[in-house]
Amino acid sequence: MSEKKHHVLIIGTVWPEPGSSAAGSRMIQLIQLFRSRDWDVIFASSATESEYSIHLELFQVKKAQIELNSASFDRFIHSVQPSVVLFDRFMTEEQYGWRVAEQCPDAIRILDTEDLHCLRKSREAAWKEGREFLAEDLLNSEVAIRELASIFRCDLSLIISEFEMSLLTDLFRVDESLLIYTPFLFNGISDSAFSELPAFEERDHFITIGNFLHEPNRNSVKWLKEEVWPLIRKELPEAKIHNYGAYPSKKVQQLHNEREGFLIHGRADSAGRVIKQAKVLLAPLRFGAGLKGKLTDAMRYGTPSVTTSIGAEGLNGNLPWPGFIADSAKEIASTAVKLYQNKSVWHQAQEKGRDIINRRFSADTHRRVLNGRIDAILSDLKHHRESNFIGSMLMHHHHASTKYMSRWIEEKNRPK
Repeated sequence: MSEKKHHVLIIGTVWPEPGSSAAGSRMIQLIQLFRSRDWDVIFASSATESEYSIHLELFQVKKAQIELNSASFDRFIHSVQPSVVLFDRFMTEEQYGWRVAEQCPDAIRILDTEDLHCLRKSREAAWKEGREFLAEDLLNSEVAIRELASIFRCDLSLIISEFEMSLLTDLFRVDESLLIYTPFLFNGISDSAFSELPAFEERDHFITIGNFLHEPNRNSVKWLKEEVWPLIRKELPEAKIHNYGAYPSKKVQQLHNEREGFLIHGRADSAGRVIKQAKVLLAPLRFGAGLKGKLTDAMRYGTPSVTTSIGAEGLNGNLPWPGFIADSAKEIASTAVKLYQNKSVWHQAQEKGRDIINRRFSADTHRRVLNGRIDAILSDLKHHRESNFIGSMLMHHHHASTKYMSRWIEEKNRPK
């Protein structure tokens, strides 16, 4: 008996740019998961496409331009009648969730958090205040209230990090039936693919990479320039660091200094190519959340790394880190120099990275688990929702507030 053909509607905050951010790459992984089941996928967004947006037609995905605060979305989704709606980040659920529930009540609503925005924002605030972040900070966060409400209103939320899973279940008491751990989805690194990676002697210099629209990345590069890199250059006066990232601001570009070997390149044409050419990747992140795509990319391309506890969070589990984890400028610099100079340590780190990818990010394993949960909810949606009274309550009040604010904006925007 053939599987029922389902239609999936993905509502994107932006159009996917896998060459610009880990979030864009993750969205493509989720699209491929649905397409591997031969489910029809429509990607819709109110954002404007950029020249770097991926051609979704390559994945046999239809595209739709939608409007905020407009009844045109109601007509659109009613005509599509999806069985699954995936919200890209909690903001899209806030904007469109009530309309989805009203027009397609039997569609399961899935939230892909990307990372916990409340965790990232609270950590940033604590860092700017010069104090240690405490989990209790989240209990006073307006973003946390909004984000948790979205999680409760949805039938299932994809959580990218085990740390964030624990935070949601232990601190916020979210029932595990509403959550599923879904990290990055990678194919394993085979012996042949691993042997073809550039050798230690074929690589030069250091690298950082990350979208500069993302505040943790901008902060990281600034710290690197002001405190970490001078210590590395003192030990390795001929070394250079190549800083790649989409959308660099003028302030970021002004960090470029040829004499100091601190080079700002902007967007990389191929993240894999530039990471493979480097000997060591540095990611001195002082705040953030989720999983850091730059670090899994480093593992996949055989480039050992030095990062902070925040950078490594959720990635290696109980496995040893493929390089070093350090939280002070002095320790980051000293371990980076050691990794750069010691071939034996470098090779051991490279092997550890491969082990993490193969054991913790298996696409086949996590796809099977996620597909099983989606199928279970599809088969008995009524019972699943009856078990989530808080979600039903929040949906009721969300209808009463967001719906009428949206209707007011819609009426205000109507041509006179």
